[in-house]
This record gives sequence, C-alpha cells and structure tokens, in this order.
Amino acid sequence: MTQLSIREATVQDAGTILGFITDLAIFEKAEHEVLATEEDICTSLFSEDSTTHGLICSVGDEVVGFAIYFFNYSTWLGKPGLYLEDLYIRPEHRGAGTGTELLTYLAGIAVAKGCGRFEWSVLDWNEPAIKFYESLGAKPQDEWIIYRLTGKALEDLAATAS
Repeated sequence: MTQLSIREATVQDAGTILGFITDLAIFEKAEHEVLATEEDICTSLFSEDSTTHGLICSVGDEVVGFAIYFFNYSTWLGKPGLYLEDLYIRPEHRGAGTGTELLTYLAGIAVAKGCGRFEWSVLDWNEPAIKFYESLGAKPQDEWIIYRLTGKALEDLAATAS
C-alpha cells in the first residue's frame, strides 16, 4: 500500500482546495452556493493575518483530500477549541482509513494546542459520515441550533452599529 501523508496546505494548493470545496458542495447538493474563487482562497486562507489553516492529504503523489480548520474559544472551558470547517476525501479513497488519519492528525493538533474540544458539523442526511464520526467516539450536539447571518441580513445588521 502507498504511504499516506498529511501536510500543511500552501498557497500553491489554492486551486486544489477550491476543487475539493466544489466537489464537497456537489456532494452536499449545494454547488450553486460556492462563490469562492482561487484568488479568494489565496487571500483568505494564506494571507499573513489569516486565522484559518488547511491540510492536504496525499497517497503517494496523488492529493486525495483536504481539511480546513480554525481555532475558536470555549468560555465555559476557558480553553481554545478546534473547529473543522471542511473535510473531504475523494470517493475512491474512502473506506481505507484516510479520513480517520486526517481526523487523528487534527485531534493531535487540538491536543497539542491545549484545546478543550474538537467540533464540526455534518448534514443530518449524511448517514455514512454520521456513522463514521460516531465510530470514532464523536457525539452529536442535538441541543444546539446553528444560526447564520449572510448577505444582506449580515450587511443590514452591521449597518445598525453606532
């Protein structure tokens, strides 16, 4: 079996990352919602003041997946947390331990940074992912509802600031 490797993403990976973002959006039936460009990825993920990080997962010379994460903060724990924004493994590489390795790597980052938790979201219809996450010991947080402001609603609220 070819060796799996995980490394920090670099600006040269921006096109690959955008491709994975698009593949993930297609899987999630939301391709029309991807507005990011390669330039956006370069600017937002790799700028000097970016607080977001990326990982690239390869098998041999083939890039097979990625993860995007950032650190948040738990006031109740008084510790940072690691939030996994996106994780995607190409379908032909699923079921071989690649996702587990990537999540293990991220868990190692969380522990090394003193994080009190490692969180992510999953679509409620994505049963294979839910089963996979639960097999690792992850638990759903059913008592929380995610709220989101985007577009005009976000701009309107910001405009009310004094």
